[in-house]
Amino acid sequence: MTQAKQYWWQNAVVYQIYPRSFQDSNNDGIGDIKGIISRLDYIKKLGADIIWLNPMYKSPNVDNGYDISDYRAIHPDFGSLDDFKELLAQAHKLGLKIMMDLVVNHSSDENKWFEESRKGPENPYRDYYIWRDPVDGHEPTNWGSYFSGSAWKFDETSDQYYLHLFATKQPDLNWENPKLRHSVYDIMNWWADMGIDGFRMDVINLISKPAEYKDGKLADGERYADVEPIVANGHRENEFLQEMHQNVMAKHDLVTVGEAPGSSVKDAEKYANLDETELNMVFQFEHVSLDGNPKAAFGKWDDRHVTLNEVRTSLSKWQTNLGGKAWNSLYWNNHDQPRAVSRFGNDGPKYRVKSAKMLATLLHFLQGTPYVYEGEEIGMTNAHFKQLADYQDLETHNIYKQLVTDDKLIDSATMMKYIEFHSRDNARTPMQWDDSENAGFSNHQPWLKVNQNYSEINVKQALADPDSVFYYYQKLIKLRHELPVITDGKYELLPGNDQDKDVYVYIRKNADTTLFVIVNFTEKQLTRKYDLPDKKHLLISNYDDDLTAQLRPYEAKVYQF
Repeated sequence: MTQAKQYWWQNAVVYQIYPRSFQDSNNDGIGDIKGIISRLDYIKKLGADIIWLNPMYKSPNVDNGYDISDYRAIHPDFGSLDDFKELLAQAHKLGLKIMMDLVVNHSSDENKWFEESRKGPENPYRDYYIWRDPVDGHEPTNWGSYFSGSAWKFDETSDQYYLHLFATKQPDLNWENPKLRHSVYDIMNWWADMGIDGFRMDVINLISKPAEYKDGKLADGERYADVEPIVANGHRENEFLQEMHQNVMAKHDLVTVGEAPGSSVKDAEKYANLDETELNMVFQFEHVSLDGNPKAAFGKWDDRHVTLNEVRTSLSKWQTNLGGKAWNSLYWNNHDQPRAVSRFGNDGPKYRVKSAKMLATLLHFLQGTPYVYEGEEIGMTNAHFKQLADYQDLETHNIYKQLVTDDKLIDSATMMKYIEFHSRDNARTPMQWDDSENAGFSNHQPWLKVNQNYSEINVKQALADPDSVFYYYQKLIKLRHELPVITDGKYELLPGNDQDKDVYVYIRKNADTTLFVIVNFTEKQLTRKYDLPDKKHLLISNYDDDLTAQLRPYEAKVYQF
């Protein structure tokens, strides 16, 4: 089944910028808005349509901007509101749209709303947040924070606990309060009236908390219960999103994507429905959660590589079930995930380029809106930092303290291997522009160390090499813009392919065109024969020639007929 109506964002490609790490213009070691402006031509050359900016609001930066103290102000590290307006103008002049990050499950504890809220029960902002009395002198529930420890913090000023699903300085907003909700809608309309083109909504499916606050079940070795099954996809979630749509999105031509951890296909069918009553698409996490640790207390922290069977099963499920009903977002990387070529491919010098192109091929021919994270288009790798002191990420330091120092569940060397594989800082190292000092990011020591391989992997090198990962991404994006089948074609897994542990083959088909996508997920030389028509055309491949039945290491090819 294919949809009748087409939306502009369905054949668009999003380029994600982590502003702190993209380009420093004033040599303070921190990326900024003027730095982004200076690189807009590069993003246009790649072919992307939309730029998603991670948070640039005023913030104490406990969680790198995801703790917002003023939703209508730009953090001085990044520049001024006038700088942002100039970025909007320059991007629009190039035909690029700007998507802001919206963080409204929680704020900073330095936000004026929370500063007022903690003054006491009579304050008009009290119910902007979630407050509970102690139970037997302890936390109201045994819920665990996403960032380790309890999800409750006792506030002596208020003599109550407040809920924080993330850092203690990120109190959760109370969406049960209509005044809070409309304060959020006012902020969204303020930015939309300024001219932004969309919102990426941080953990938006956590805003509807349970009607009753009860303890969660503890797994072996856990001191605190996994909070996600308790708070995700709550009973009023769809109601809140529909109200948001009526108050904001219905008034503006915006693209919206909701980060939705713990969402099922059924949840996504509602959130990202093609009737446009809630959001345009969601980020689901199934395919990037497959390599988590089997021990519940360890969460995502492990260093195993997932199998093709696991990846294919997950991607096929979402492609098949959302087809004609809702819209997928397509991604391998973002600011919270390890680098894809290190995680799913092979980041060694022999196969880095081939495997990066293979992963790109697999993803960009699926149905949905692709997201390219800064540096992905040149094949940037994990940082491979060996010392804990080299990591800045709050989550990374918290989990080391919990599992190694406090609970003594794991030795330091093993934990460092897990951090090297999974830390969010792998995605946050400065963008590698050239082989000069600090990779051309800044003339000052960067806020986070540059990946040591920047002299070999950088934009300057990529633009000089016609066979680079960059130009391969450029071609993939151009094909998406030109071939309707990539947007509207039905997805089908090749019959029997679910039994192939090394090769992924799927078909995209509409009334006019068929695409036959083949990727070798391994470094092995393989033989595979497929029944293809004689008039097939090799549309794209990461090798210069076609050996037909032979699949070389990480080979990817797409036939059109």
